[in-house]
Amino acid sequence: LPGQIGQGKRTRLENKMSAVWVVLVCAVLCRRLTGIGAAPICTNAQAGCHALSLANLFDRVIQHSARMHGISNDLHSEFEQYFLPSKNQIGRVSRNCHTSTILTPNGKENAQRMAREELTEVILKLLMAWRDPLWHFHQSMAHHHDFNNFSSNKALEMSDMVHELRKGVEKVAEKMQMLGIISNSVSSQASPEASLPSDSAEWRLMKDYDLLYCFRRDSNKVQNYLKILKCRIVPEHGC
Repeated sequence: LPGQIGQGKRTRLENKMSAVWVVLVCAVLCRRLTGIGAAPICTNAQAGCHALSLANLFDRVIQHSARMHGISNDLHSEFEQYFLPSKNQIGRVSRNCHTSTILTPNGKENAQRMAREELTEVILKLLMAWRDPLWHFHQSMAHHHDFNNFSSNKALEMSDMVHELRKGVEKVAEKMQMLGIISNSVSSQASPEASLPSDSAEWRLMKDYDLLYCFRRDSNKVQNYLKILKCRIVPEHGC
Protein backbone atom coordinates (compact mmCIF):
# COMPACT_ATOMS: atom_id res chain seq x y z
CA LEU A 1 0.00 0.00 0.00
CA PRO A 2 2.76 2.58 0.77
CA GLY A 3 4.36 1.67 -2.55
CA GLN A 4 1.08 2.32 -4.36
CA ILE A 5 0.70 5.69 -2.59
CA GLY A 6 4.26 6.65 -3.55
CA GLN A 7 3.67 5.61 -7.13
CA GLY A 8 0.50 7.69 -7.23
CA LYS A 9 2.38 10.75 -5.97
CA ARG A 10 5.08 10.27 -8.58
CA THR A 11 2.43 9.95 -11.30
CA ARG A 12 0.72 13.17 -10.19
CA LEU A 13 4.09 14.93 -10.01
CA GLU A 14 5.02 13.73 -13.51
CA ASN A 15 1.64 14.92 -14.83
CA LYS A 16 2.18 18.34 -13.25
CA MET A 17 5.68 18.57 -14.71
CA SER A 18 4.35 17.60 -18.14
CA ALA A 19 1.66 20.26 -17.89
CA VAL A 20 4.22 22.89 -16.88
CA TRP A 21 6.45 21.85 -19.79
CA VAL A 22 3.57 22.19 -22.25
CA VAL A 23 2.76 25.65 -20.89
CA LEU A 24 6.40 26.75 -21.18
CA VAL A 25 6.68 25.47 -24.76
CA CYS A 26 3.43 27.21 -25.71
CA ALA A 27 4.63 30.42 -24.08
CA VAL A 28 7.88 30.40 -26.04
CA LEU A 29 6.16 29.63 -29.34
CA CYS A 30 3.44 32.19 -28.77
CA ARG A 31 6.03 34.82 -27.90
CA ARG A 32 7.94 34.12 -31.10
CA LEU A 33 4.82 34.30 -33.23
CA THR A 34 3.27 37.35 -31.60
CA GLY A 35 6.62 39.13 -31.50
CA ILE A 36 6.78 38.94 -35.26
CA GLY A 37 3.30 39.43 -36.56
CA ALA A 38 0.65 39.99 -33.89
CA ALA A 39 1.15 43.72 -33.43
CA PRO A 40 1.58 45.42 -36.81
CA ILE A 41 4.53 47.79 -37.01
CA CYS A 42 3.68 51.34 -38.02
CA THR A 43 5.65 54.54 -38.37
CA ASN A 44 3.43 56.64 -36.13
CA ALA A 45 1.06 56.04 -33.23
CA GLN A 46 -1.91 54.66 -35.13
CA ALA A 47 -4.61 52.60 -33.46
CA GLY A 48 -3.94 48.86 -33.33
CA CYS A 49 -0.26 48.96 -34.22
CA HIS A 50 3.08 49.24 -32.47
CA ALA A 51 5.01 52.43 -33.21
CA LEU A 52 8.80 52.12 -33.23
CA SER A 53 11.52 54.73 -33.27
CA LEU A 54 13.57 55.16 -36.42
CA ALA A 55 16.60 53.60 -34.68
CA ASN A 56 14.56 50.53 -33.72
CA LEU A 57 13.21 50.19 -37.24
CA PHE A 58 16.76 50.31 -38.58
CA ASP A 59 17.89 47.70 -36.05
CA ARG A 60 15.10 45.35 -37.12
CA VAL A 61 15.79 45.53 -40.83
CA ILE A 62 19.55 45.23 -40.28
CA GLN A 63 19.08 42.11 -38.14
CA HIS A 64 16.70 40.69 -40.73
CA SER A 65 19.17 41.39 -43.53
CA ALA A 66 21.95 39.71 -41.53
CA ARG A 67 19.86 36.54 -41.16
CA MET A 68 18.99 36.61 -44.84
CA HIS A 69 22.63 36.98 -45.85
CA GLY A 70 23.59 34.15 -43.50
CA ILE A 71 21.08 31.81 -45.13
CA SER A 72 22.33 32.78 -48.58
CA ASN A 73 25.87 31.92 -47.49
CA ASP A 74 24.77 28.53 -46.16
CA LEU A 75 22.77 27.67 -49.26
CA HIS A 76 25.59 28.77 -51.57
CA SER A 77 28.01 26.46 -49.74
CA GLU A 78 25.56 23.55 -49.80
CA PHE A 79 24.88 23.98 -53.50
CA GLU A 80 28.59 24.04 -54.21
CA GLN A 81 29.06 20.87 -52.15
CA TYR A 82 26.21 18.99 -53.84
CA PHE A 83 26.74 19.84 -57.49
CA LEU A 84 30.02 21.50 -58.36
CA PRO A 85 33.03 19.52 -57.10
CA SER A 86 32.40 16.43 -59.25
CA LYS A 87 31.75 18.56 -62.33
CA ASN A 88 34.87 20.72 -61.98
CA GLN A 89 32.87 23.71 -63.18
CA ILE A 90 33.66 26.33 -60.55
CA GLY A 91 36.02 28.24 -62.83
CA ARG A 92 33.41 28.44 -65.59
CA VAL A 93 30.81 30.34 -63.58
CA SER A 94 29.90 33.45 -65.56
CA ARG A 95 28.38 35.40 -62.67
CA ASN A 96 26.39 37.71 -64.92
CA CYS A 97 23.94 39.01 -62.35
CA HIS A 98 20.52 40.19 -63.48
CA THR A 99 20.87 43.11 -61.03
CA SER A 100 23.93 44.50 -62.82
CA THR A 101 21.68 47.16 -64.41
CA ILE A 102 21.04 48.64 -60.95
CA LEU A 103 23.66 51.31 -60.29
CA THR A 104 25.07 50.63 -56.83
CA PRO A 105 27.79 52.60 -55.02
CA ASN A 106 31.20 50.95 -55.23
CA GLY A 107 32.71 50.83 -51.77
CA LYS A 108 31.79 52.27 -48.38
CA GLU A 109 33.00 55.81 -49.10
CA ASN A 110 30.87 56.15 -52.23
CA ALA A 111 27.85 54.79 -50.37
CA GLN A 112 28.41 57.34 -47.60
CA ARG A 113 28.52 60.18 -50.14
CA MET A 114 25.35 59.06 -51.88
CA ALA A 115 22.17 61.01 -51.17
CA ARG A 116 19.97 59.33 -48.56
CA GLU A 117 17.05 59.09 -50.97
CA GLU A 118 19.22 57.48 -53.64
CA LEU A 119 20.75 54.94 -51.26
CA THR A 120 17.32 54.01 -49.92
CA GLU A 121 16.03 53.55 -53.44
CA VAL A 122 19.01 51.36 -54.38
CA ILE A 123 18.21 49.08 -51.43
CA LEU A 124 14.56 48.83 -52.44
CA LYS A 125 15.42 48.17 -56.08
CA LEU A 126 17.79 45.34 -55.15
CA LEU A 127 15.17 43.71 -52.94
CA MET A 128 12.44 44.07 -55.54
CA ALA A 129 14.67 42.54 -58.20
CA TRP A 130 15.06 39.32 -56.20
CA ARG A 131 11.41 38.58 -55.46
CA ASP A 132 10.62 36.45 -58.51
CA PRO A 133 14.08 34.90 -59.17
CA LEU A 134 14.23 33.40 -55.67
CA TRP A 135 10.76 31.93 -56.04
CA HIS A 136 11.71 30.32 -59.33
CA PHE A 137 14.94 29.10 -57.75
CA HIS A 138 12.93 27.37 -55.02
CA GLN A 139 10.78 25.71 -57.68
CA SER A 140 13.94 24.61 -59.49
CA MET A 141 15.39 23.10 -56.32
CA ALA A 142 12.22 21.08 -55.77
CA HIS A 143 13.04 19.12 -58.96
CA HIS A 144 16.58 18.24 -57.84
CA HIS A 145 16.21 14.95 -55.98
CA ASP A 146 19.82 15.12 -54.80
CA PHE A 147 19.15 18.39 -53.03
CA ASN A 148 17.60 17.79 -49.59
CA ASN A 149 14.28 19.28 -48.51
CA PHE A 150 16.00 21.34 -45.83
CA SER A 151 17.98 23.25 -48.43
CA SER A 152 14.92 23.62 -50.65
CA ASN A 153 13.07 25.12 -47.70
CA LYS A 154 15.95 27.56 -47.20
CA ALA A 155 15.43 28.77 -50.76
CA LEU A 156 11.75 29.40 -50.02
CA GLU A 157 12.68 31.09 -46.74
CA MET A 158 15.02 33.46 -48.59
CA SER A 159 12.20 34.42 -50.95
CA ASP A 160 9.91 35.18 -48.01
CA MET A 161 12.64 37.09 -46.18
CA VAL A 162 13.27 39.32 -49.20
CA HIS A 163 9.58 40.21 -49.26
CA GLU A 164 9.49 40.93 -45.52
CA LEU A 165 12.72 42.95 -45.64
CA ARG A 166 11.41 45.07 -48.50
CA LYS A 167 8.30 45.87 -46.46
CA GLY A 168 10.52 46.73 -43.48
CA VAL A 169 12.72 49.07 -45.52
CA GLU A 170 9.58 50.73 -46.88
CA LYS A 171 8.53 51.35 -43.25
CA VAL A 172 11.94 52.90 -42.58
CA ALA A 173 11.59 55.13 -45.64
CA GLU A 174 8.10 56.14 -44.57
CA LYS A 175 9.37 57.04 -41.10
CA MET A 176 12.24 59.09 -42.57
CA GLN A 177 9.81 60.92 -44.84
CA MET A 178 7.51 61.62 -41.91
CA LEU A 179 10.44 63.06 -39.92
CA GLY A 180 11.56 65.18 -42.88
CA ILE A 181 14.89 63.34 -43.20
CA ILE A 182 14.32 62.39 -46.84
CA SER A 183 11.97 63.66 -49.52
CA ASN A 184 8.95 61.78 -50.80
CA SER A 185 10.68 60.91 -54.06
CA VAL A 186 11.77 57.43 -52.95
CA SER A 187 10.08 54.77 -55.03
CA SER A 188 10.75 51.05 -55.34
CA GLN A 189 11.00 49.91 -58.93
CA ALA A 190 11.56 46.39 -60.12
CA SER A 191 14.74 45.83 -62.03
CA PRO A 192 14.20 44.20 -65.43
CA GLU A 193 15.11 40.54 -65.32
CA ALA A 194 17.63 39.21 -67.77
CA SER A 195 16.18 36.81 -70.30
CA LEU A 196 18.07 33.56 -69.97
CA PRO A 197 17.65 30.93 -72.69
CA SER A 198 16.72 27.42 -71.69
CA ASP A 199 19.73 25.17 -71.99
CA SER A 200 20.97 21.76 -70.92
CA ALA A 201 20.34 20.48 -67.39
CA GLU A 202 24.01 20.94 -66.51
CA TRP A 203 23.99 24.57 -67.61
CA ARG A 204 20.76 25.01 -65.67
CA LEU A 205 22.65 24.00 -62.53
CA MET A 206 25.32 26.56 -63.29
CA LYS A 207 22.69 29.25 -63.71
CA ASP A 208 21.29 28.32 -60.30
CA TYR A 209 24.79 28.60 -58.88
CA ASP A 210 25.14 32.01 -60.53
CA LEU A 211 21.85 33.03 -58.96
CA LEU A 212 23.03 32.02 -55.50
CA TYR A 213 26.34 33.79 -55.99
CA CYS A 214 24.59 36.98 -57.11
CA PHE A 215 22.05 36.89 -54.30
CA ARG A 216 24.77 36.36 -51.71
CA ARG A 217 26.58 39.38 -53.16
CA ASP A 218 23.46 41.56 -53.28
CA SER A 219 22.24 40.54 -49.82
CA ASN A 220 25.63 41.60 -48.47
CA LYS A 221 25.26 44.94 -50.28
CA VAL A 222 21.80 45.47 -48.79
CA GLN A 223 23.05 44.73 -45.29
CA ASN A 224 26.02 47.11 -45.64
CA TYR A 225 23.92 49.88 -47.21
CA LEU A 226 21.39 49.65 -44.37
CA LYS A 227 24.18 49.96 -41.78
CA ILE A 228 25.66 52.95 -43.60
CA LEU A 229 22.25 54.62 -43.91
CA LYS A 230 21.51 54.07 -40.22
CA CYS A 231 24.87 55.49 -39.11
CA ARG A 232 24.36 58.58 -41.28
CA ILE A 233 20.91 59.26 -39.85
CA VAL A 234 21.02 57.98 -36.25
CA PRO A 235 24.78 57.78 -35.49
CA GLU A 236 24.19 57.84 -31.74
CA HIS A 237 22.64 54.35 -31.84
CA GLY A 238 25.38 51.73 -32.14
CA CYS A 239 27.62 53.32 -34.78
